[in-house]
Amino acid sequence: MPETGPQHHDFDYVVIGSGFGGAVSACRLTEKGYSVAVLEMGKRWTEADFPKTTWNLRRWVWRPRLGLYGFYNMRPFKHVMILCGNAVGGGSITYANTMLAPPDVVWSEGSWKGLSDWQREMPAHYATARRMLGVTENRILGDADHMLKKMADAQGVGATFYKQDVAVYFGDEPGKPHADPYFGGEGPPRSSCIGCGGCMVGCRFNAKNTLDKNYLYFAEKRGAKVLAETRVVEVRPLGAADGSDGYALTTERSTARVFKQRRTITARNVVFSASALGTMDLLLKMKQSGALPALSDHLGEGVRTNSESILGVRFPGVKFDMSKGVAIGSGIHLDRFTHIEATRYSKGSDALGMIATMLVSGQGWRRIFKWIGAAFRHPIRFARAGWPFGFARQTLILLVMQTIDATLRMQLRRRWFWPFSRRLSTVGTRIPTNIPQANAFAERAAQELGGIALTSTSEILFDLPMTAHCIGGCVMGTSAADGVIDSHHHVFGYKNLLVVDGSAIGANLGVNPSLTITALAERAMSFIPLKA
Repeated sequence: MPETGPQHHDFDYVVIGSGFGGAVSACRLTEKGYSVAVLEMGKRWTEADFPKTTWNLRRWVWRPRLGLYGFYNMRPFKHVMILCGNAVGGGSITYANTMLAPPDVVWSEGSWKGLSDWQREMPAHYATARRMLGVTENRILGDADHMLKKMADAQGVGATFYKQDVAVYFGDEPGKPHADPYFGGEGPPRSSCIGCGGCMVGCRFNAKNTLDKNYLYFAEKRGAKVLAETRVVEVRPLGAADGSDGYALTTERSTARVFKQRRTITARNVVFSASALGTMDLLLKMKQSGALPALSDHLGEGVRTNSESILGVRFPGVKFDMSKGVAIGSGIHLDRFTHIEATRYSKGSDALGMIATMLVSGQGWRRIFKWIGAAFRHPIRFARAGWPFGFARQTLILLVMQTIDATLRMQLRRRWFWPFSRRLSTVGTRIPTNIPQANAFAERAAQELGGIALTSTSEILFDLPMTAHCIGGCVMGTSAADGVIDSHHHVFGYKNLLVVDGSAIGANLGVNPSLTITALAERAMSFIPLKA
C-alpha cells in the first residue's frame, strides 16, 4: 500500500518518464490528490518546433553529446537494433498512432500467466485507454494502403485487410481547427488531420493525440510538475533500506555537456516509467552500485521485440505517393501468427532510406554473399534500392510483427569500444533475424507489381533485426525468485517503488504495444487509494 508520507518530502510521487506508463500514472495520481513530479530526459515540443523532414537531424535525432536534441533514437545492440523516442510525452511524440489490443492468448502466456484474471480485468482498462487517447478507425487511405490491399489480394490474403485503429483527430474537414472534441471542453483545442504522413516526424498540425494533449495535459492542469531535460542518475532509499521512508533521486540536465546542474529530489513513492530500455538501464545501475541491491536477479530477463521485421517495397519512377495518409493506416494478416502494417513517412523524410537496401533471403554470413551477388547481377536495381532521395514517396514500408515468442536478456557489460564503464548490452541466445514468410511476401509483391523488395543494411551486414517495440525486462512474477515486480507493479524487495511501463509486459504481444502499456498503467493506478 503506497503512503503519502510526511511533508518533508518534496513530492508524494516522482514519476521517471512521461511516456504511456508515466503519463497515465501522473494523471491518475494527481486526480487522487497526490503531489507529483514527472522527470523526463527529453525536451518539450510544440507544433512549431518539429522538423519538416527527417533530414533535420538536429531536431529529429536524440544524441545530446553530438549536439542533436531531437526525439528519435536508434540504439544498436549485439542482438537487435532498437528504435525509440524520448520527449515530454515519451514515445507518443514519434510513434505511429497505432492502437491495437493483442489477442487474448497473450494473457495465458509468459511471465504473467496465472497472476490475475487478465481476460476479465483488462477490457475495461482498454476501453478507458481508448477514450482518453481518442482512438478511432483510420479515415484516410493513401496509395500505400491501397498497394498493401493489392499485394494481399494477389497473394490470397486480401480478406484480412483492415483499416487501422489510430489515435488521430480527423474532424470534418482537413486542417480545420476545433475546440476540444474529447473532454467536454476541458482539453486543448485540436485540428483535423490532413493526411501528410508526418506522424513519426512529429505532428505539426495538432491532429495527433500525443500524451501532452490528454493524460499529461490533465496531470499538469491538476498540479503535476513536469521537469523536462532531466535525467535521473540515482535512486536511493532515505532512512530504511527497504524504501519505507521514501527515496532521494539525483538528477542532472540531460542536454548539458559540461555543467550538469545536479540536484536531489525526495519523494515518498517512485514510479519507474522510463520505457523498457530506460527503466532496465537505471535499475541495473542501481543494483550494481548498491543503491538498490535487493532488486531481483531476474532484472533484464524476458526482453521481447514483438518478433518484428521491417521490410519495404520501393517503386522508383512510378507516380505513386506512398507518403500520404497517417503513419500506419492499414494492415493485413499473413497467418494467425503474423501481421503486416502499411507504414509511411512524410514526403521528403528520406533519411531512413540511407539504411535501406535490396532484400535477399537467407541467414548469417551466407546472406551477405548473396547480397553482394545481387549487387553484381542487378546493379541498377541495387543502386535504386539504397538511394535515399525519394524514399518516403516511393516506398511502402512493411512493419511485420508476430505473436511467436522469442526473448533476450540484457545486462550491464563492458564493451570493447568503451571499457571504462558498463553499458546496457544484450547477452545470450540470438532471436530470429528475419521472418521468412514476410520476406517471401515482399519479394513476390515486388516481382508482381514492378517494385524492389527492401530490408535494412543492419539486418544484412550485421545480422541485426530491427524493432520499434522493445518490451519486458522487469517482468511480473510471484516473488523475486521468478520476477521483478508483482501483478500490481510493485518492485519486489522494496516498498513504495513501482514499475509502470513497457518493461512490465510479460508476453510477446504481436501488435504495437502502446495501447496495452496504457491499459496496464490504468490498471496499476486503480490499485492506488485516494490520498487521505
